[in-house]
Amino acid sequence: MTRSKAVDKGHGRVRELGSMFMVSPSKHRVALGLISLALLGVGVWVWFRGADGLPSRKYNNSERLSLARLKAVHEDVEKLQKTRQVRPMPTGWKDYRCIFHAHAEDSAHTGGTLPEMLADAKKAGVSAIFLSDHFRPPRDFIEGRWRGLKEGVLFVPGSEVGGFLVHPMKSILEKMNLTGSEFVKAVTPGDGMIFLSHIEERPDYPMDGLTGLEIYNRHWDAKRDISSMLTLALKLTDPDALSDLQEAVRLYPDELIAFQCDYPQTYLEKWDSGTRTQQLTGVAANDCHHNQVLVVKMVDAETVLLGTIVDQEDQMRKITARFRPGIRRMTQGKKPGDILARVDLDPYHRSFKNVSTHVLAPTLDEAALRTAVKAGHVYVGHDWMCDPTGFNFEAVTGAGKSIAGMGDEVMLVDGLRLAATFPVAPYVRLLKHGEEISTSDGKADFLFDLQTAGVYRLEAWLRLDGELRPWILSNPIYVR
Repeated sequence: MTRSKAVDKGHGRVRELGSMFMVSPSKHRVALGLISLALLGVGVWVWFRGADGLPSRKYNNSERLSLARLKAVHEDVEKLQKTRQVRPMPTGWKDYRCIFHAHAEDSAHTGGTLPEMLADAKKAGVSAIFLSDHFRPPRDFIEGRWRGLKEGVLFVPGSEVGGFLVHPMKSILEKMNLTGSEFVKAVTPGDGMIFLSHIEERPDYPMDGLTGLEIYNRHWDAKRDISSMLTLALKLTDPDALSDLQEAVRLYPDELIAFQCDYPQTYLEKWDSGTRTQQLTGVAANDCHHNQVLVVKMVDAETVLLGTIVDQEDQMRKITARFRPGIRRMTQGKKPGDILARVDLDPYHRSFKNVSTHVLAPTLDEAALRTAVKAGHVYVGHDWMCDPTGFNFEAVTGAGKSIAGMGDEVMLVDGLRLAATFPVAPYVRLLKHGEEISTSDGKADFLFDLQTAGVYRLEAWLRLDGELRPWILSNPIYVR
């Protein structure tokens, strides 16, 4: 049994598992309830052993959350950055860091604004943002929304609706009541794009006609992690532990937001199954709202409310000093209604750096990016570990001539090889139809002699604090 299947089995009765990280208030209602159970001493079990064929984890999420572990990861990230080399891109192509599944000013549970998103995109070096407004009729998510270049950042309007990320070319407001294949047909004329989202909620959904799917979603890491929610809750309701958490945000913010990141096996299994019969572009879902600003609010000397900045008081979780004696120290000298703690975990720039979709295109404009994304000229990178710009995965002849890149089809001929280059030397896994067929470790270049047709994709992992963590997920090369 794989790690993701074990977690699904253990928590299958809770469809909307949340975490205090990267989830909407409607979904973290369940999370806060689970925190209460944890505070009452009800045990929760999560399996952290490595899945078949994958590097095993050394620490669980709660252990990763400690200052010592965050510091160790941070130090290894700094070492990696010092070894990073500039690798040239193929002629005519540029690597644009793009964000998919991004929310601003689109719902009651979204805390961020478009101007804030723009400022943070510039801060994080983001080239383009594909917006994913929560659909709220009669508001149109195309007309009247940001579109085009804004201070050097390209915005493409779209929506998260019905389990999809949709980016039609023009308004389809009058067709939003369609379902199934009819809805897909409404979205995709011209260069319209539609991606299956939140794969864990719809693993058996048919892929016919879709542009692709999310192959990583930050929200899924949070939803399947109950264990570290207890650790987080304990930190927020104890002065000493709260001080540690605030110190972690100050010193190791990128490492902190990434502590739950794990291998997205449920997503990749869906993708590998689908690419056997059709070309599907895999993108990363940031699922960012800037709503995970945690607050502790005083009720009285013995009681506090725990929630986020987008919560009403009746939506927050009440915790008493009976279970967390440190609350008395937090309320001392304060008055009811005072905010005792405020911890901002997910400003947009931090979410953008955590994971992004790198699009290889000739120019930064909507038409060029749409063409590249639909063609699969894309890879997913956890940029906080190390800037992956310069990564390339291609099919080459025996003479070393490139004849196909990510997302492309190529015919199997004698001497055909798969080649990859990296800005640092990672652990590499090459997979055919989702099965590992070759590995490499500690080399910045990778070569593989092809003998059979198939769908080949590549993963790169980096060692941080003694653990291998997934860094790059390439789109496939289709060898026919």
